[in-house]
Amino acid sequence: MPNGNPAMTYLAAAIQMTAGPDKAANLERAERLVRAGAARGANLVALPEVFNWRGKRDGQAAAAETLDGQSLALMSRLARELGIHLVAGSITEQAAGEPRCYNTSALLGPDGGQIAVYRKIHLFDVDLPGRVTVRESDSKVGGAQVVCAATPLGTIGLSICYDLRFPELYRRLTFAGAQVIAVPSAFTFPTGEAHWEPLIRARAIENQAYVIAPAQFGPNIYGYSDYGNSMIVDPWGRVIARAADQEGVVVAPIDLEYQDRVRRELPALKHARLRANRE
Repeated sequence: MPNGNPAMTYLAAAIQMTAGPDKAANLERAERLVRAGAARGANLVALPEVFNWRGKRDGQAAAAETLDGQSLALMSRLARELGIHLVAGSITEQAAGEPRCYNTSALLGPDGGQIAVYRKIHLFDVDLPGRVTVRESDSKVGGAQVVCAATPLGTIGLSICYDLRFPELYRRLTFAGAQVIAVPSAFTFPTGEAHWEPLIRARAIENQAYVIAPAQFGPNIYGYSDYGNSMIVDPWGRVIARAADQEGVVVAPIDLEYQDRVRRELPALKHARLRANRE
C-alpha cells in the first residue's frame, strides 16, 4: 500500500450466528467465527448486530458495557492478534444519565485500536400483528452521528440493521467518502424475507458501494425468528456471497479498482442534484 493508498483488492468476511443471553457463550462463538474468517484470508471481518448479548429487557442493565468493557476488549485483542480490521457488530452500550442504552458498533484496526464508533440512529419500533412486535426505543436511545472512517482498506461507513430502510443515511456516508458500508443486523424473518435483499442491493446500487451485511439467524429469545441470509453485495448490486441457514462465515473479494470503474462509467453520484444534508 504505497503512499498510504488503500489496498485495491482484499477479502471481506460476514459472520452469521445466533446470540442469546449467555454472554460468555456468545463471545466464544464470535471469537471462533472471527478466527475462521481470518483463516480464510479475510482482511476485513464483520460480526452481526448484538453479537455479544441478546436477552430480555430486565437483563439489559447487567449486560450493558462501556466501550472499554469485556466484549470490545476481547474483539480488540483478536483484531490485533489476527492483524485484521474488525467491525464488532454491535453491543449494548451504557448511556450516561439514561436508563436506556445505545446500540453501538465499533470499527477496530489491526493494532486493536478503535478507529470509529457508531451508535444506531434509527430504532426498530414495529407491530406486525400475529408475527412480530418490537419496540427498540423502549430500551435503547438513538445516536445522532453519521460515522465513516478512512482505513488502509478504503473508507468504511457504519450502520446497523433498521438503518437500512433510510437511504439518506447511506447517501450521507457516500458523500463522506464511504466505499464499503457495514450493516450488522438482526432482521426479523417476516421483514427479512420481504425486504432484506432488495434493501441491501438498493443501498449498494444507489451508492455504488460494497455492502457487507452480517446477520443473526434462527429462533431467538424473543419468540420470533431472524432471517439470516448474511451477504456481501458489490457496487453493481450483485450478491457475491450469501450465507446458508446456519452459523458460519461467507467471504468475498472487495475490489476498489472495480468500484472506481463502476463510478466512473456510470457517474450517477456526480449527477446527484438533491443531496442529503451533509451536516
